[in-house]
Amino acid sequence: MTEELRQCERGAGAVRGGLLRRHRDFRMLWAGETTRAFGASVTGLVLPLAAVSALDADAFTVSLLNAAGWLPWLVIGLPAGAWVDRTRRRPVMLACDAICLVLFTSVPVAAWLGLLGIGQLMTIALATGTAAVFFETAYVAYLPTLLEPRDRVEGTAKLHGSDSAARLVGVGSGGLVAQFAGAVGGLLVNSVTFLVSLVCVARIRVREPLPEPVERVRGALLREVAEGLRLVARDPYLRSFTLFGAAANLILTAYQSIVVVFLVRDIGLAPGTIGAISSIGGIGGVLGALVVRRTADRIGTGRALLLFELGLLSLAPLIALTVSGPGLLLYVVGSAAVGTGIVAGNVIKSGFIQRYCPSDVLGRVTASSAFLNYGTMPLGAVAGGALGTVLGLRPALLALTVLLPLSALILFFSPIRARRDLPDSVPRTA
Repeated sequence: MTEELRQCERGAGAVRGGLLRRHRDFRMLWAGETTRAFGASVTGLVLPLAAVSALDADAFTVSLLNAAGWLPWLVIGLPAGAWVDRTRRRPVMLACDAICLVLFTSVPVAAWLGLLGIGQLMTIALATGTAAVFFETAYVAYLPTLLEPRDRVEGTAKLHGSDSAARLVGVGSGGLVAQFAGAVGGLLVNSVTFLVSLVCVARIRVREPLPEPVERVRGALLREVAEGLRLVARDPYLRSFTLFGAAANLILTAYQSIVVVFLVRDIGLAPGTIGAISSIGGIGGVLGALVVRRTADRIGTGRALLLFELGLLSLAPLIALTVSGPGLLLYVVGSAAVGTGIVAGNVIKSGFIQRYCPSDVLGRVTASSAFLNYGTMPLGAVAGGALGTVLGLRPALLALTVLLPLSALILFFSPIRARRDLPDSVPRTA
């Protein structure tokens, strides 16, 4: 990994402007994904605000809304990976963008007609979550097709960095839009972002080769799913990443499902202020993408991963200690530390998996990992709402943010601790 990082630095320096300037198709993917991330960030703030402000939803109902968006990973995450490995990835991404465009547009339309209810929001969260399963699985498997090996680290870092920046701007914009146009009206922004993503992905010129034909026999899909699970379960690195992702995402989703309600009802903040402090805190995600390559090159990818995921996440409890006035700085510092650690860790893990796994099983490996990584998120959302109801919002947040850095001990007690750099390929014995 370190040598690849150096090659990436040399390649970026050899052509002024780097990958975004010299690779048109990557630029289209980058633009579409950045816009999509912006819209997703707006929705992540505006949808709970719409449920609270327009429909007077309580904390547990908001947590169920968040859970609906992640439930498809638990239900169809595994077969989605096997199916994506059987087909071209780009058409899957286009279809998912089109579906989300229509579904999110229906929310303000229903509100204007006086028909909006919590049931519709739950249904749309579930349907767009299903589209996200297929999109994310196809997207991860598609990137190695688009980029040469020497460009993948730079490309992954740029995508994660722009994703963090877009989410940072999206949270602030979502708060302002919700304050001036209403939370439901703010969802129109997300509809536009899916349209932009659809156009950008459609303009990519590179066409994937057809995957090798798969024998259509009874039980073939189940065998492919089982193969992906075995690959993840038997490999010590993939297994450690997957278990950590499952634990961390459960806790992250649990506290994120109640933090907006906490800021509105316990701290007394307006939507615009929530957007502003979330945006400032979100700078950590951008910082993580900026520093991860140099940090990994200097101390090694394995050590950098532990630094970001274990060290920085230890500041997460500051979020639960937030109070009004100058005490809002605690939220900013805590969320910035979490953002830096998560994004930097994701850059390292994404580059490792794309390089480590053979292309013909990458979709299945991605889906198998995502099944556990994302499958715990609906459980976390419900758990967060339940804890907030039983314990109160601040005690629940404190308990969850203390547990977050402890989840990184899964990585610490894995083979990663003994390595300076993560391996480049699956060992022959595997």
